[in-house]
Amino acid sequence: MGRASSSSDASAAKQQRVRAWFAQARDALVSVFFPSGCRICNNLLTTASRVPLCEECLSSFGRVAGTLCEICGRPLPGWKQEPEPPLFCPACQDRTYAFDRARSFALYENAIVRAILLLKFEQIEPLGAWFADRLAEVVNSEANRLAADVVVPVPLHRERERERGYNQAALLSKPLAKRLRLPHKAVLLVRTRVRADKQVLSLEERWESVRGAFATRPGSQVDNLRVLLVDDVLTTGATLDACARALREAGAKSVIGLTVARALRNPLPDTREW
Repeated sequence: MGRASSSSDASAAKQQRVRAWFAQARDALVSVFFPSGCRICNNLLTTASRVPLCEECLSSFGRVAGTLCEICGRPLPGWKQEPEPPLFCPACQDRTYAFDRARSFALYENAIVRAILLLKFEQIEPLGAWFADRLAEVVNSEANRLAADVVVPVPLHRERERERGYNQAALLSKPLAKRLRLPHKAVLLVRTRVRADKQVLSLEERWESVRGAFATRPGSQVDNLRVLLVDDVLTTGATLDACARALREAGAKSVIGLTVARALRNPLPDTREW
């Protein structure tokens, strides 16, 4: 029985490699006969990747690195990380957030801002998959701190998702769950109140707009789950915080926030610049 199962797994792996090879060959032919430009810098794309960004732009994304706040993952330049105790930024010293920990791939600046806009408004799934690979690297780099049982995208309100046709957070969370070999539960959380139409919100408005705006779907099983909560950008942490509160109230054991990018700004309306 074991030998037959092993043979079946090997055959499936071989078929997967063959499909991947054909996909690469197809993309290579497309890039030769139908060349296109990078969606950020307009330079001609010379690789067979389906991601519509050039390697130079992709490599320009400034990764979050160095000493980080133990909870929200905010970079702490000039702070020295010691084995004990862990370091906390001013917001996390005041126990601001309901999530246990948050981490991001890159800083929200320069080219990655335009890349996230492409993901948000043009449903470029290969770009979502590329970001999912980077998020998987983030999780694996702190596997003991970012352990999870299920992957959940931050939801859009049903009206907004109907207008857009998709949820950009799910373009990240679905391939990420596949890479981490975890269940993907896009319907676990719902947004009960639509976001304000105003494009630019103040800190107070940003926090108020998501207060009590999320809930677990009736009948969802959340008890004792470690949830990996995925979104595109962490600006103040207010959205992740609101989602985490709903999940914790429903019985989740822990909530880890994971975003493609994070803004380096004061996250709280009543805290001076640090």
